[in-house]
Amino acid sequence: MEASLGCFPNSKPPPPRTQTQSLALTRLSNPFSVPCGPRRKTLSSNTIVRAAISRAKKEETVETVKQQLEGCHLVAGIFYKGLTVKQLQDLRTALPPSSRLIVAKNTLVGKAVEGTPWAAIAPCLKGMNAWLFVHSEEIPEALKPYRAFQRERNLEDNDFTGAVFEGRFYAPDEFKSLETMPSRAELYAKILGALQSPAISLVSTLQAPARDVVLVLKAYVKKLEEESGGAAAA
Repeated sequence: MEASLGCFPNSKPPPPRTQTQSLALTRLSNPFSVPCGPRRKTLSSNTIVRAAISRAKKEETVETVKQQLEGCHLVAGIFYKGLTVKQLQDLRTALPPSSRLIVAKNTLVGKAVEGTPWAAIAPCLKGMNAWLFVHSEEIPEALKPYRAFQRERNLEDNDFTGAVFEGRFYAPDEFKSLETMPSRAELYAKILGALQSPAISLVSTLQAPARDVVLVLKAYVKKLEEESGGAAAA
């Protein structure tokens, strides 16, 4: 009789499956199964574009503030919460050409003034601020338009939040000293009158606050330089 060959099961147990093999078999047996483990969140192209635009706008705002600080004599914050776009436009129209009003986030203004004398504006970097940049030595004339705007529209709550002038911070209750500063014409008259009057008048002038004396002397020196230049040209 011929011996027949047969297949007998292996007596040794199969080796244990690895995690990768088990996951592969699960996917094969159930194509609709959800793979285990956290999924990576992918950003859409629109989200990336919006983030890039937002970053570019922030950088542009910081650069605009830095440009306004060049040749600036005073920076003041104005609490603008509740003001309409039309009111802000009316205020901008009322300002003299030497002044500029910008609405910018406090964080961006803080970044622009960092490391400069204007960093003294830090107490104003909270709340909702519009920023007034004055590029003129006529400080009272630059502040008057907002005072008139505030009074005409009964905006007592929308006051100045502070200002920096000559490196010093002025709180809202100190604005009177800024708003009553003598104009350049008044300084000319004051120094010329003091120099042409008896010595006692000159002494009283020199007893005025140091800032006023410096401004008066600077005005007088400038006038003398202009007169000497005109005489030389003649």
